[in-house]
Amino acid sequence: MIEKRQEMKENLKENERIDDLQYKGLKIIQNTKGFCFGIDSVILSDFAKNIKKGSKVVDLGTGTGIIGLLLCKKTELKEIVGVEIQKEVAEMANRSIKLNKLEDKFKILNTDINKIFEDKLLEKNKFDVVVMNPPYKEKGTGKINEVDSKIISRHEVKATLSDFIKMASNLLKDKGEIYIVHKPERMPDIIQKMRENKIEPKEIKTVYSNKKTEASLILIKGIKGAKKFFKILEPLYIYEENGEYTKEIKEIYNIGE
Repeated sequence: MIEKRQEMKENLKENERIDDLQYKGLKIIQNTKGFCFGIDSVILSDFAKNIKKGSKVVDLGTGTGIIGLLLCKKTELKEIVGVEIQKEVAEMANRSIKLNKLEDKFKILNTDINKIFEDKLLEKNKFDVVVMNPPYKEKGTGKINEVDSKIISRHEVKATLSDFIKMASNLLKDKGEIYIVHKPERMPDIIQKMRENKIEPKEIKTVYSNKKTEASLILIKGIKGAKKFFKILEPLYIYEENGEYTKEIKEIYNIGE
């Protein structure tokens, strides 16, 4: 046990730490000075947990690989490819994959999502599922953080929402599924861009901090080439009135009563 802990520590670089995801032994490496994953990525992985056995999946803008790691354990997917433009972040995600011994299922591509086909890295119309937690803020809006990795993760400086959805459509097979987490104010843009790219929005779930707040996140599922039929799911609340996590969030985080 001591040797294993020492090996894990040697896997770290400056300002990095290993976080226990409290789910089936999963761990993730994060840089405390960079962009760390939030609850949005965790609930997106839960939203997409019913993808079919044997699915081939792409995670666009994978970041530290949190969504891919969780999906490897929550589902029976065949393989998942995470696409990440930032070299240091992609390298860190690769080390997390090795730390969890998931190299046979989870691969990282360090590239701009707009260059996937240009550089012949993935094939069109070959994937069953695309998941994404893209930057929330349009370029030129919102507070700018001085750390470059945080700017790229939060703002559309390298790729726009339109770029993400267009690429998803090109990657997906007919009737392939897309799962997105985003901010409520971008919902009209998401639906518009989905339909422009032959993806029909099928389900939406709103996420609230508690029952007295406005929605803070939305989860949207779409299907490429599907007929029109839209369903609004039960909302998800993160906190009870007393400040504790709700039963639903405890289940997602695998927190015992």
